[in-house]
Amino acid sequence: MTRVFSGIQPTGEQHLGNFLGATRNWAKMQHETDAFFCVVDLHAITIRHDDRAAVRDGSVRLAQMLMAVGLDPEVCTLFVQSHVREHAELSWIMQCNVSYGELSRMTQFKDKSDQHDFISAGLFTYPALQAADILLYDTDEVPVGDDQRQHIEITRDIAERFNYHYGETFVLPEAVIPAAGARVMDLQQPTSKMSKSLDSPKGTVGLLDEPKQIEKKIKSAVTDNDGTVRFEVAEKPGISNLLSILGAATDRDPASLADEYEQYGPLKTDTAAAVIELLEPVQARYRELEADPAETARLLKLGADKAREIANSTMERVRTNVGLLTD
Repeated sequence: MTRVFSGIQPTGEQHLGNFLGATRNWAKMQHETDAFFCVVDLHAITIRHDDRAAVRDGSVRLAQMLMAVGLDPEVCTLFVQSHVREHAELSWIMQCNVSYGELSRMTQFKDKSDQHDFISAGLFTYPALQAADILLYDTDEVPVGDDQRQHIEITRDIAERFNYHYGETFVLPEAVIPAAGARVMDLQQPTSKMSKSLDSPKGTVGLLDEPKQIEKKIKSAVTDNDGTVRFEVAEKPGISNLLSILGAATDRDPASLADEYEQYGPLKTDTAAAVIELLEPVQARYRELEADPAETARLLKLGADKAREIANSTMERVRTNVGLLTD
């Protein structure tokens, strides 16, 4: 069975775009692959947080949300990165097998370093940690968006270099663009993707928003003055976004849905109702998990134990091949 790995940082709050574009697909993927999903808390600390509890509490909330949207720790392997210490150990070995030049060419480092006064060494070297995350589990495929392809490419480069110098050790992963999920845009800025940063709170539907909040945000969505309902992303981004959301929530084609509406108001009303109905079971499951932190801890330990068993096996191979003294 194909082994898949994907990680997500415990920063910001999960929103409708995350769900319809990615995590809902993960819930399907877990039944078709040997799936590993990781809350990458070590990546989150490459940026300094004033609140020391932010990453810890965010990791719990994110894990609960991933379970609420359908990830089943009895089916997939769901765990927190720092609970498997082999990630940090292999990260150092990866740093010793990637060049300064390769790391300096990473576009995400350039983008993020322009946004912060303090630029940590971890922000610069985190592709080595990401490579360790993937290679620890003999991963075949990594579902990514186009913006992450560069990270899978450098992971393959590091793995190939290691295998050449130290002998066959790592599986070379492939970047895979998943079957298209809905591309959900900001409701107030429909030419920009919905974002976890909440720079546009009125344009972002959080997965835990109350029904009245969801209804208000969707009914206030920016459209245009054209007055006709058509699915044309370039010319009518606001209306196309609403049709995409409604289509994803009801498993229907957005372009076909456009034929059923002559006015914007009914489209907004139906879209809000569909999103509220879609998120109701997600919110109910999240509240159950939130009320029982011991169950969340149990499920995350279950995942960490499964992950650790494979990570240990990989690290034994790595230590032997690289020439470290073993116990």
